[in-house]
Amino acid sequence: MRYVHVEDIEPGQILGRSIFSANGNVLLSENIELTVYMINTLRRIGVEMLYIKDEQYADVEIEEVISEETKRKMTKKLGEMFDSIRSGKSFSDRSLSVGIDGLLEEIMANQDVLVQLSDIRTEDNRQYLHALNVCMMSVMTGMNLGLNAQQLKELAIGALLHDVGKVGIQPEHDDPSTRNHHTWRGFDIIKREQSLVVAHIALQHHEALDGSGSPRGLEEGEIHLYAKIVAVANMYDNLLFEEQNGRPLMPHEACERLMALSGTKLDRDVLIEFLRIVSIYPTGISVRLSTKETGVVVGQHRGLPGRPVIRVVKQDRDESMEVKEVDLAKQPTVFIEGVLS
Repeated sequence: MRYVHVEDIEPGQILGRSIFSANGNVLLSENIELTVYMINTLRRIGVEMLYIKDEQYADVEIEEVISEETKRKMTKKLGEMFDSIRSGKSFSDRSLSVGIDGLLEEIMANQDVLVQLSDIRTEDNRQYLHALNVCMMSVMTGMNLGLNAQQLKELAIGALLHDVGKVGIQPEHDDPSTRNHHTWRGFDIIKREQSLVVAHIALQHHEALDGSGSPRGLEEGEIHLYAKIVAVANMYDNLLFEEQNGRPLMPHEACERLMALSGTKLDRDVLIEFLRIVSIYPTGISVRLSTKETGVVVGQHRGLPGRPVIRVVKQDRDESMEVKEVDLAKQPTVFIEGVLS
Protein backbone atom coordinates (compact mmCIF):
# COMPACT_ATOMS: atom_id res chain seq x y z
CA MET A 1 0.00 0.00 0.00
CA ARG A 2 0.93 3.63 -0.41
CA TYR A 3 -0.14 6.58 1.75
CA VAL A 4 -1.34 9.33 -0.61
CA HIS A 5 -2.90 12.79 -0.34
CA VAL A 6 -6.50 12.85 -1.55
CA GLU A 7 -5.60 15.44 -4.21
CA ASP A 8 -3.25 12.88 -5.81
CA ILE A 9 -5.82 10.07 -5.98
CA GLU A 10 -6.98 9.06 -9.45
CA PRO A 11 -10.22 7.29 -10.47
CA GLY A 12 -9.71 3.54 -10.77
CA GLN A 13 -7.26 3.26 -7.89
CA ILE A 14 -8.12 0.74 -5.16
CA LEU A 15 -8.76 1.82 -1.57
CA GLY A 16 -6.25 0.18 0.76
CA ARG A 17 -8.06 0.61 4.10
CA SER A 18 -11.72 1.01 4.98
CA ILE A 19 -13.14 4.36 6.05
CA PHE A 20 -15.42 4.34 9.10
CA SER A 21 -17.98 6.73 10.54
CA ALA A 22 -17.99 7.78 14.19
CA ASN A 23 -20.44 4.96 15.12
CA GLY A 24 -18.25 2.30 13.53
CA ASN A 25 -20.21 1.88 10.30
CA VAL A 26 -18.23 1.43 7.08
CA LEU A 27 -18.42 4.44 4.75
CA LEU A 28 -16.14 2.96 2.07
CA SER A 29 -14.80 -0.60 2.14
CA GLU A 30 -11.23 -1.70 1.57
CA ASN A 31 -10.58 -2.96 -2.00
CA ILE A 32 -13.27 -0.78 -3.56
CA GLU A 33 -12.38 0.92 -6.85
CA LEU A 34 -12.51 4.67 -6.36
CA THR A 35 -14.63 6.76 -8.73
CA VAL A 36 -14.63 10.50 -9.41
CA TYR A 37 -17.76 10.81 -7.26
CA MET A 38 -16.16 8.92 -4.36
CA ILE A 39 -12.99 11.02 -4.51
CA ASN A 40 -14.99 14.26 -4.54
CA THR A 41 -17.06 12.99 -1.59
CA LEU A 42 -13.88 12.17 0.36
CA ARG A 43 -12.68 15.74 -0.18
CA ARG A 44 -16.06 17.12 0.89
CA ILE A 45 -16.18 15.19 4.18
CA GLY A 46 -12.69 16.35 5.11
CA VAL A 47 -10.45 13.38 4.21
CA GLU A 48 -6.83 14.49 3.66
CA MET A 49 -4.79 11.28 3.32
CA LEU A 50 -5.68 7.66 2.56
CA TYR A 51 -4.11 4.35 1.63
CA ILE A 52 -4.33 2.91 -1.87
CA LYS A 53 -3.35 -0.52 -3.17
CA ASP A 54 -0.22 -0.72 -5.33
CA GLU A 55 1.12 -3.98 -6.80
CA GLN A 56 4.72 -2.85 -6.29
CA TYR A 57 4.06 -2.50 -2.56
CA ALA A 58 1.52 -5.29 -2.06
CA ASP A 59 3.70 -6.86 0.63
CA VAL A 60 3.89 -3.70 2.72
CA GLU A 61 1.80 -3.95 5.87
CA ILE A 62 1.05 -1.10 8.26
CA GLU A 63 1.79 -2.06 11.87
CA GLU A 64 -0.70 -0.55 14.27
CA VAL A 65 -0.55 -0.06 18.02
CA ILE A 66 -4.34 -0.32 18.22
CA SER A 67 -6.38 -2.59 15.95
CA GLU A 68 -9.19 -1.26 13.75
CA GLU A 69 -11.68 -3.30 15.78
CA THR A 70 -10.56 -1.61 19.01
CA LYS A 71 -10.72 1.80 17.35
CA ARG A 72 -14.29 1.13 16.19
CA LYS A 73 -15.37 0.03 19.67
CA MET A 74 -13.71 2.97 21.41
CA THR A 75 -15.00 5.61 18.97
CA LYS A 76 -18.50 4.19 19.39
CA LYS A 77 -18.10 4.30 23.19
CA LEU A 78 -16.86 7.89 23.00
CA GLY A 79 -19.78 8.84 20.79
CA GLU A 80 -22.26 7.43 23.31
CA MET A 81 -20.43 9.16 26.17
CA PHE A 82 -20.39 12.54 24.44
CA ASP A 83 -24.09 12.20 23.53
CA SER A 84 -24.86 11.69 27.25
CA ILE A 85 -22.87 14.80 28.14
CA ARG A 86 -24.67 16.87 25.47
CA SER A 87 -28.00 15.84 26.97
CA GLY A 88 -26.86 16.86 30.45
CA LYS A 89 -26.40 13.31 31.77
CA SER A 90 -23.30 11.84 33.41
CA PHE A 91 -21.21 9.31 31.49
CA SER A 92 -20.80 5.69 32.58
CA ASP A 93 -17.61 5.49 34.63
CA ARG A 94 -17.73 1.67 34.73
CA SER A 95 -18.09 1.35 30.96
CA LEU A 96 -15.19 3.76 30.47
CA SER A 97 -12.97 1.87 32.92
CA VAL A 98 -13.58 -1.47 31.17
CA GLY A 99 -12.81 0.08 27.79
CA ILE A 100 -9.62 1.67 29.10
CA ASP A 101 -8.42 -1.64 30.57
CA GLY A 102 -8.70 -3.34 27.19
CA LEU A 103 -7.08 -0.40 25.44
CA LEU A 104 -4.12 -0.38 27.85
CA GLU A 105 -3.64 -4.13 27.41
CA GLU A 106 -3.45 -3.74 23.63
CA ILE A 107 -1.07 -0.76 23.80
CA MET A 108 1.26 -2.64 26.15
CA ALA A 109 1.26 -5.68 23.87
CA ASN A 110 2.33 -3.48 20.93
CA GLN A 111 4.63 -1.05 22.71
CA ASP A 112 7.49 -1.77 20.28
CA VAL A 113 5.43 -0.57 17.30
CA LEU A 114 6.06 3.02 16.22
CA VAL A 115 2.96 5.21 16.21
CA GLN A 116 1.66 6.05 12.74
CA LEU A 117 -1.43 8.25 12.77
CA SER A 118 -2.77 6.88 9.52
CA ASP A 119 -6.47 6.78 10.33
CA ILE A 120 -8.67 8.11 7.56
CA ARG A 121 -10.41 11.05 9.20
CA THR A 122 -13.70 12.65 8.30
CA GLU A 123 -15.58 15.53 9.90
CA ASP A 124 -17.78 12.88 11.50
CA ASN A 125 -15.09 10.84 13.26
CA ARG A 126 -12.37 13.48 13.74
CA GLN A 127 -13.14 14.34 17.39
CA TYR A 128 -13.15 10.70 18.51
CA LEU A 129 -10.01 9.65 16.63
CA HIS A 130 -8.21 12.69 18.05
CA ALA A 131 -9.13 11.66 21.60
CA LEU A 132 -8.11 8.04 20.98
CA ASN A 133 -4.78 8.97 19.40
CA VAL A 134 -3.88 11.42 22.17
CA CYS A 135 -4.68 8.68 24.68
CA MET A 136 -2.53 6.09 22.88
CA MET A 137 0.47 8.40 22.45
CA SER A 138 0.23 9.67 26.03
CA VAL A 139 0.22 6.13 27.43
CA MET A 140 3.21 5.08 25.33
CA THR A 141 5.11 8.19 26.42
CA GLY A 142 4.15 7.51 30.04
CA MET A 143 5.47 3.97 29.72
CA ASN A 144 8.80 5.33 28.51
CA LEU A 145 8.85 7.69 31.49
CA GLY A 146 8.40 4.77 33.89
CA LEU A 147 4.83 5.34 35.12
CA ASN A 148 3.26 2.40 36.95
CA ALA A 149 0.01 0.62 36.01
CA GLN A 150 -2.25 2.82 38.15
CA GLN A 151 -0.63 6.00 36.85
CA LEU A 152 -0.97 4.81 33.25
CA LYS A 153 -4.69 4.19 33.76
CA GLU A 154 -5.19 7.66 35.24
CA LEU A 155 -3.23 9.16 32.36
CA ALA A 156 -5.20 7.14 29.78
CA ILE A 157 -8.59 8.25 31.13
CA GLY A 158 -7.55 11.89 31.36
CA ALA A 159 -6.00 11.85 27.89
CA LEU A 160 -9.08 10.23 26.35
CA LEU A 161 -11.30 12.90 27.94
CA HIS A 162 -8.93 15.89 27.63
CA ASP A 163 -11.24 17.71 25.19
CA VAL A 164 -14.57 16.61 26.69
CA GLY A 165 -15.21 20.25 27.59
CA LYS A 166 -15.66 21.01 23.88
CA VAL A 167 -18.78 18.84 23.73
CA GLY A 168 -21.81 21.04 23.15
CA ILE A 169 -19.90 24.33 23.03
CA GLN A 170 -19.51 26.49 19.92
CA PRO A 171 -15.89 27.43 19.04
CA GLU A 172 -16.66 31.16 19.24
CA HIS A 173 -17.75 30.71 22.87
CA ASP A 174 -14.62 28.78 23.89
CA ASP A 175 -13.00 31.72 25.69
CA PRO A 176 -9.85 30.97 27.77
CA SER A 177 -10.47 34.06 29.91
CA THR A 178 -13.73 32.63 31.31
CA ARG A 179 -14.92 29.51 33.12
CA ASN A 180 -16.68 28.61 29.87
CA HIS A 181 -13.35 27.61 28.29
CA HIS A 182 -13.28 23.93 27.34
CA THR A 183 -10.49 23.25 29.84
CA TRP A 184 -12.62 24.44 32.77
CA ARG A 185 -15.74 22.73 31.42
CA GLY A 186 -13.79 19.49 31.00
CA PHE A 187 -12.46 19.76 34.55
CA ASP A 188 -15.99 20.24 35.93
CA ILE A 189 -17.38 17.30 33.93
CA ILE A 190 -14.59 14.86 34.77
CA LYS A 191 -14.30 15.62 38.50
CA ARG A 192 -17.88 14.38 38.98
CA GLU A 193 -16.85 10.87 37.91
CA GLN A 194 -13.05 10.73 38.31
CA SER A 195 -10.30 11.88 40.67
CA LEU A 196 -9.09 15.49 40.70
CA VAL A 197 -5.76 14.31 39.27
CA VAL A 198 -7.52 12.99 36.17
CA ALA A 199 -9.68 16.12 35.92
CA HIS A 200 -6.59 18.35 36.01
CA ILE A 201 -5.39 16.82 32.73
CA ALA A 202 -8.34 18.49 30.98
CA LEU A 203 -7.73 21.70 32.92
CA GLN A 204 -3.98 21.98 32.31
CA HIS A 205 -3.27 20.50 28.86
CA HIS A 206 -3.04 23.98 27.27
CA GLU A 207 -0.69 25.38 29.92
CA ALA A 208 2.94 26.16 28.93
CA LEU A 209 6.16 25.94 30.90
CA ASP A 210 6.90 29.64 30.46
CA GLY A 211 3.52 30.71 31.84
CA SER A 212 2.06 31.77 28.49
CA GLY A 213 -0.56 29.01 28.35
CA SER A 214 -4.23 28.93 29.32
CA PRO A 215 -6.51 29.06 31.20
CA ARG A 216 -4.48 29.99 34.31
CA GLY A 217 -1.00 30.84 33.01
CA LEU A 218 0.68 28.19 35.15
CA GLU A 219 4.45 27.75 35.02
CA GLU A 220 6.57 24.61 34.81
CA GLY A 221 6.52 23.51 38.46
CA GLU A 222 2.75 24.04 38.72
CA ILE A 223 1.77 21.80 35.80
CA HIS A 224 1.11 18.11 36.51
CA LEU A 225 3.25 15.57 34.63
CA TYR A 226 0.15 13.98 33.11
CA ALA A 227 -0.89 17.32 31.60
CA LYS A 228 2.65 17.87 30.23
CA ILE A 229 2.45 14.51 28.48
CA VAL A 230 -1.01 15.14 27.04
CA ALA A 231 0.05 18.63 25.90
CA VAL A 232 2.71 17.11 23.61
CA ALA A 233 0.45 14.36 22.23
CA ASN A 234 -2.44 16.81 21.72
CA MET A 235 -0.28 19.32 19.88
CA TYR A 236 1.27 16.66 17.64
CA ASP A 237 -2.10 15.27 16.59
CA ASN A 238 -3.47 18.75 15.93
CA LEU A 239 -0.44 19.66 13.81
CA LEU A 240 -1.06 16.59 11.65
CA PHE A 241 -4.79 16.99 11.20
CA GLU A 242 -5.59 20.69 11.61
CA GLU A 243 -4.58 23.23 8.99
CA GLN A 244 -1.35 25.11 9.72
CA ASN A 245 -1.03 28.09 7.36
CA GLY A 246 -3.30 26.45 4.82
CA ARG A 247 -2.47 22.75 5.27
CA PRO A 248 -1.81 20.14 7.97
CA LEU A 249 1.85 19.31 8.62
CA MET A 250 3.57 16.05 7.74
CA PRO A 251 4.93 14.02 10.71
CA HIS A 252 8.55 15.14 10.20
CA GLU A 253 7.43 18.78 10.06
CA ALA A 254 5.30 18.38 13.18
CA CYS A 255 8.25 16.86 15.07
CA GLU A 256 10.41 19.83 14.10
CA ARG A 257 7.71 22.19 15.36
CA LEU A 258 7.53 20.36 18.70
CA MET A 259 11.30 20.38 19.12
CA ALA A 260 11.34 24.13 18.58
CA LEU A 261 9.05 24.49 21.63
CA SER A 262 11.16 22.31 23.92
CA GLY A 263 11.86 23.93 27.28
CA THR A 264 9.61 26.93 26.67
CA LYS A 265 6.14 25.57 25.92
CA LEU A 266 6.72 21.80 26.17
CA ASP A 267 8.59 19.70 28.72
CA ARG A 268 11.95 18.56 27.34
CA ASP A 269 12.04 15.17 29.07
CA VAL A 270 8.51 14.35 27.96
CA LEU A 271 9.31 15.42 24.41
CA ILE A 272 12.42 13.22 24.22
CA GLU A 273 10.39 10.14 25.14
CA PHE A 274 7.52 11.15 22.85
CA LEU A 275 9.81 11.42 19.83
CA ARG A 276 10.96 7.84 20.45
CA ILE A 277 7.48 6.41 19.92
CA VAL A 278 6.32 8.16 16.73
CA SER A 279 7.09 7.28 13.13
CA ILE A 280 8.50 10.42 11.55
CA TYR A 281 8.07 9.00 8.02
CA PRO A 282 4.94 6.80 7.95
CA THR A 283 5.02 3.49 6.12
CA GLY A 284 3.62 3.90 2.61
CA ILE A 285 4.62 7.53 2.12
CA SER A 286 6.73 8.61 -0.87
CA VAL A 287 10.07 10.32 -0.21
CA ARG A 288 13.05 11.78 -2.07
CA LEU A 289 16.51 10.70 -0.95
CA SER A 290 19.77 12.66 -0.95
CA THR A 291 20.85 10.32 -3.79
CA LYS A 292 18.07 12.01 -5.85
CA GLU A 293 16.21 8.69 -5.98
CA THR A 294 12.56 8.52 -5.01
CA GLY A 295 10.93 5.66 -3.18
CA VAL A 296 8.33 4.56 -0.67
CA VAL A 297 8.82 3.89 3.05
CA VAL A 298 8.29 0.15 3.59
CA GLY A 299 9.78 -0.49 7.05
CA GLN A 300 10.50 1.13 10.41
CA HIS A 301 13.13 0.85 13.16
CA ARG A 302 12.06 1.16 16.79
CA GLY A 303 14.46 3.67 18.36
CA LEU A 304 15.42 5.16 14.99
CA PRO A 305 12.16 6.71 13.74
CA GLY A 306 13.97 9.03 11.33
CA ARG A 307 15.86 6.19 9.57
CA PRO A 308 13.26 3.94 7.90
CA VAL A 309 13.64 1.42 5.07
CA ILE A 310 12.94 2.85 1.59
CA ARG A 311 11.99 0.82 -1.49
CA VAL A 312 13.23 2.38 -4.71
CA VAL A 313 11.65 1.15 -7.95
CA LYS A 314 13.28 2.10 -11.25
CA GLN A 315 12.18 1.31 -14.79
CA ASP A 316 15.06 0.62 -17.20
CA ARG A 317 15.08 1.55 -20.87
CA ASP A 318 14.05 -1.99 -21.80
CA GLU A 319 11.04 -1.49 -19.43
CA SER A 320 12.36 -4.03 -16.92
CA MET A 321 11.93 -3.07 -13.28
CA GLU A 322 14.83 -2.66 -10.88
CA VAL A 323 13.83 -2.84 -7.24
CA LYS A 324 16.13 -2.17 -4.30
CA GLU A 325 15.66 -1.38 -0.65
CA VAL A 326 17.67 1.31 1.11
CA ASP A 327 17.91 0.81 4.86
CA LEU A 328 18.80 4.23 6.22
CA ALA A 329 19.80 2.69 9.55
CA LYS A 330 22.66 0.97 7.71
CA GLN A 331 23.54 3.78 5.30
CA PRO A 332 24.42 6.82 7.46
CA THR A 333 25.44 8.96 4.47
CA VAL A 334 21.98 8.78 2.81
CA PHE A 335 19.21 11.06 4.01
CA ILE A 336 15.56 11.86 3.27
CA GLU A 337 15.46 15.26 1.58
CA GLY A 338 11.72 15.60 1.21
CA VAL A 339 8.31 13.98 1.44
CA LEU A 340 6.42 13.73 -1.87
CA SER A 341 2.93 12.81 -0.65
